Amino acid sequence: MSDFPVAALRSVEIATPHLAGSIEFYTAVWGLDVAAEADGTVYLAATGSDFHVLELTAGDATALRKVSFRARSQEDLHRLFARAREAGCEVLRSPAPSSAPSGGMSFLVREPQGCAIEFVHGDRTKPARVIADRPERLAHVNINSADVDTLSVFYQDVLGFRLSDRSKLMAFLCCNSDHHAIVVAEGPRNGLNHVAFLMPDLESVMRGSGRMIDHGYPIGWGVGRHGPGDNVFAYFVDPTGAVIEYTAEVLQIDDSYIAKGPAYWVWPPGRTDQWGIAPPKSEACKAAQLAIPFAAARA
Repeated sequence: MSDFPVAALRSVEIATPHLAGSIEFYTAVWGLDVAAEADGTVYLAATGSDFHVLELTAGDATALRKVSFRARSQEDLHRLFARAREAGCEVLRSPAPSSAPSGGMSFLVREPQGCAIEFVHGDRTKPARVIADRPERLAHVNINSADVDTLSVFYQDVLGFRLSDRSKLMAFLCCNSDHHAIVVAEGPRNGLNHVAFLMPDLESVMRGSGRMIDHGYPIGWGVGRHGPGDNVFAYFVDPTGAVIEYTAEVLQIDDSYIAKGPAYWVWPPGRTDQWGIAPPKSEACKAAQLAIPFAAARA
């Protein structure tokens, strides 16, 4: 596999206007655990080895504060910082020991379209477990962009990602054997489209979806199977308006995988997934996918 400077997508930070309610939702319903709390931020863990996958902080409105990646080495961390700065990214925090409970070295920049991105190396991990119906880690983050190709090129040329597929509206980008860690989606404004959490298997996606329905959260889209990435999906809108996804069975690729273009990823009329069983996306889900902006990230 390509020698990517970024090893994996690690976590996201979301501002919420109802911090206590968001913590209750993500622990009691979505399936995460509180890992730590520090300086007004609550760190939530999945069952995998990452110390945390979600940071929740209080804010006036729901917003994406940052997306966090793990660098493959300390040398890669510093190379990524130099390349991001040369590419015109706003430096929010230069490489230094992280003050977060997860530790490690990190830096924080804002890419040209406005999303704050953090890179860490040497952060704390924990023994991984597999628990049915509960998320293991983040699978991908989907970012809305008014200029998909420009942001896609930034991730490739500056951050070392590789284009795995390009549909009519989206660019899929990988940094390891997962088909995609970042998706850039065409949108009228830049912001968060959705955050996907990896479940152990299809059965877990189904049972997790049932748990969400039992708690009053309808499926916004799915259950179905995507084209690019071949992953199973079920989309929901969280209590403060962010779109979140249960997913599983993400396609694993290597250097022999050939990216396909928009002409390949075409469904018959009326179909929204490979299986042909997913109903159209709900209007509430569509609206929520365009409603969450980027927020000022704390340095």
